[in-house]
Amino acid sequence: MKRIISPSLLAANFGNLQTDCEMINASEAAWLHIDVMDGTFVPNISFGFPVLEAVKKHCTKMLDVHLMIVNPEKYVERFAAAGAGMITFHQEATPHPLEVIEQIRKTGAKVGISINPDVDVQVLEPYVDKVDMVLLMTVFAGYGGQKFIPESYDRIAQLCDIIRRKNANCMVQVDGGVNVANAQSLFDAGVNVLVAGSAVFGAENPKEMIHQLLNA
Repeated sequence: MKRIISPSLLAANFGNLQTDCEMINASEAAWLHIDVMDGTFVPNISFGFPVLEAVKKHCTKMLDVHLMIVNPEKYVERFAAAGAGMITFHQEATPHPLEVIEQIRKTGAKVGISINPDVDVQVLEPYVDKVDMVLLMTVFAGYGGQKFIPESYDRIAQLCDIIRRKNANCMVQVDGGVNVANAQSLFDAGVNVLVAGSAVFGAENPKEMIHQLLNA
């Protein structure tokens, strides 16, 4: 099964993003996760297009852009143009998920769909065979440093069952509270992509931590 580590830029050193991008380039991480928050869908505000464009200049890994914003359809083309290789939006943030999926697909970027921990996994059934990845939030979107929600394992199992029944070919990503203590269990549960913020950028040796997560 494919394993990918996608360190979250939200936990990086904002005063020296170039250095952290170069660390990611030299590491075993395949992607760099970029959380875009609008202050409406989630309480906090994070990165916009200028930061994404700057990161793209220094990061050679795929930019895994997670839109925690309302009306994502307004911004899909701009995020793709700024360098996003994967664009993930929240099912609960738009009344027209299928239209957003098609919109992202037309930009040439890969398509992801996400839900928060309080949204029924079954809402994803119409979409799993139309996207490249499903992101199950294992904390509530909008804050870094939260603890992993243990009930997420049941949700992962539900999602994997839906993917099997639909004979879909999408990857499963989790984001929130990921660390070396739960990485192996998450991979064993059927997760392909681990987003890790504090665990990576807060480590004494971030490159070694990425290696440990990948080989858990």
